Amino acid sequence: MQLVKTNNELRTQLNKLDTGCSIGLVPTMGALHEGHLFLIRRSLEDTDFTIVSIFVNPLQFGPNEDYDNYPRTLEIDCNVAAALGVDFVYAPSATEILGRSMRTFVDIKNMGDRLCGAARPGHFRGVCTIVAKLFNLISPDRAYFGQKDIQQFSIIKTMIRDLNFDIEPVMCPIVREKDGLALSSRNVYLAKKERQEATVLYQCLKEANEHFLAGERDAVSLIKHSVEKIETKETARIDYVEIVDEEMQPVSQIAKGDILAVAVYFGNTRLIDNVIMGQDLDV
Repeated sequence: MQLVKTNNELRTQLNKLDTGCSIGLVPTMGALHEGHLFLIRRSLEDTDFTIVSIFVNPLQFGPNEDYDNYPRTLEIDCNVAAALGVDFVYAPSATEILGRSMRTFVDIKNMGDRLCGAARPGHFRGVCTIVAKLFNLISPDRAYFGQKDIQQFSIIKTMIRDLNFDIEPVMCPIVREKDGLALSSRNVYLAKKERQEATVLYQCLKEANEHFLAGERDAVSLIKHSVEKIETKETARIDYVEIVDEEMQPVSQIAKGDILAVAVYFGNTRLIDNVIMGQDLDV
């Protein structure tokens, strides 16, 4: 496995590939965990050549968010990627990928205004801009994302369609701890009690899905039940609990495939999770 840090080196390596070689891209911000590894394994199964990008994207962090403290473990991540059989890791500096005076950005109308976008203005513009740059630099055949960031996936899928990228977006299911907590790089910030109470997210999603499968279709009722369950936890502070369709628009009557999405602070750590109604939560 090779570690590539510059765009010129990236192009050199890509030009060495055989014609017709299929490329899989797994975009990450590093601090790789089993959720990322699931995406990487899927790419290794599906494509001839797998690239993992590692870039802590400053454009997607707000002024009061944890950009400076976000875990950066490049050496460990490279060792993990190499052990899996990744072909190379692309880990550019901010200057390398952003330049010194970047003035062009990619934004998606409406889809980023709710859920995570409501409390994080500019977040999805930052995500889309960097992902579009990665697509242009690498030209992958497939790009792999986790369902945990389902709003991000829906927005990137729309960007791929609207900007005519010849790329297949692949969404992989959420990978969870044994107690149901979705894997996240931010889980390391949780204190012991916060970590224990964070399992309520999985519990309320599972219960809501069971209610749906039993015939409940009223979004207000399911949201109310989830909010009440989360609020029983002392360290929890709700950012949002919403039910939306695949276009990230709110629904009143739930249909199969709609999404119950939650974002909750446990202490100072913000966690997100979701369930696609009618589907199993577990991998």
